[in-house]
Amino acid sequence: MSVVYLSASSKAMPLSSYLLKKLSRAGKKVLPIVACMFLLVVANMSLADDASDAVKAPDAALLHERILHVTGDPDDPVTLVMTVYTPDGPGPFPLAVMNHGSTSALPPAQQPRYHLTFSAYYFLSRGYAVALPMMRGYAGSEGHLRAHGCDDVATGLEAANDIRAVIDYLKQQPYIDGSQIVVAGQSFGGWNTLSVGALDVPGVKGLVSFAGGMKASDCPDPDGALIKAAGKLGTRVSIPSIWFFGDNDAIFATPVWHAMFEHYKAEGAPAELVAYGTFGTNSHNLLGSGEGLSLWVSKLDAFLARVNLPSTLVHPEYLPMPAPSPSHYAALDDVQAVPYLGVMGDKGAAYYQRFLEKPLPRALAIGLRGAGVATGGFDPIAQAMRLCEKSTLGCRLYAVDSDVVWVRPTPTPPATHFATLTDENAVPYLNVQGRAGYEKFLSMPRPRAFVIAPDGGWDAASLGLDPVAVAMTRCGERHHECHLYVVDGDVVWQH
Repeated sequence: MSVVYLSASSKAMPLSSYLLKKLSRAGKKVLPIVACMFLLVVANMSLADDASDAVKAPDAALLHERILHVTGDPDDPVTLVMTVYTPDGPGPFPLAVMNHGSTSALPPAQQPRYHLTFSAYYFLSRGYAVALPMMRGYAGSEGHLRAHGCDDVATGLEAANDIRAVIDYLKQQPYIDGSQIVVAGQSFGGWNTLSVGALDVPGVKGLVSFAGGMKASDCPDPDGALIKAAGKLGTRVSIPSIWFFGDNDAIFATPVWHAMFEHYKAEGAPAELVAYGTFGTNSHNLLGSGEGLSLWVSKLDAFLARVNLPSTLVHPEYLPMPAPSPSHYAALDDVQAVPYLGVMGDKGAAYYQRFLEKPLPRALAIGLRGAGVATGGFDPIAQAMRLCEKSTLGCRLYAVDSDVVWVRPTPTPPATHFATLTDENAVPYLNVQGRAGYEKFLSMPRPRAFVIAPDGGWDAASLGLDPVAVAMTRCGERHHECHLYVVDGDVVWQH
């Protein structure tokens, strides 16, 4: 890093970055300045991209994982594999049982143990212990699912009997509060969750179905059978439920899940439908990405509160960092507006362009001499910040997904369009030397600020943590009534 001072006499006075840091830490003025000061930092930027799979879940130490072997339905006993995660502390914790779906990509026995989804992260963040039992025949669980043709109710109840046995086991554990239970599931697991409602398990207060349903391979009309079964199930359920469905679900078409819900509720079952429209390329995968959290978290919070279950955030470490609101600092594709990268020229522009080409979710953090980009995974915002902070100071988010969220540390007035940016003759108060200084300012990288005063004084700062504050402070030490003229690429002078 090098620092260059220019005064109205055009006499340059170099100062090493080491001396600058030592003096600034001591709170001393570095050099007397006649009219202005340019701060130019020549940075060797460190640009990092996330290429690691190690950030695709919360810290494993926070999960307190237990892998248990539990007996299923006592009338037809087999041993089921179950994973349990708990927050910090001894408990007892309210219980969330999260039931998995099924995929035809692999035989059941070869499918991996159901690990965390964003629904499990959510329940941990609200203080729940989370149990993820594997169905019969899946990932180490004994037995196998029986074929029931088009009788989807029978299929769901068979799985529900195993889920009830799991709940009964967990209620005996000292770290579980058996009076506060929610049962949730995704896809086939969502259908099995609704089926648990027909068993009236003590302590279960709510049911949560994410794209819940099933399609039996030996049923000639699986959609019709599912709609009919939903009505039959609705006659037997009194526990409140909430259903989440999207319009681009690759498994269950919108008319099918609408008809399911209407038949279920028409038979008296208390239920709420959250139809959230489209999500990604397939809304059936809603729980696989943090990008979907905004579509369902607040709705689920409200549902849990209505059924008198915990619903407030108590462990934020289990969820991704929330994205800041868009700042409208610049258009997303405005490469020239990105702070600090301008010192790298084409290399900086290419780095930002690569960020724009990455899929959602994604985040870019940028600091004084480095930047970090992360995409996908558990928390791209936190990961981008970590990558940036490994190489530099002053890291802040610039963009998240498709929004610019960068906010200047010191608030600035909006653009006034008093004059075009490059018209040095329009700048008030300046003499010939000042206008020459303004021309040099226009070549400085962002972030930057140019300040003027009625007595002809002026000051400018570029880069650094807060060039607006620096330029205003330095001007105010030597002149009266200092005002911002330009911030970054906008004339903000208010005449």
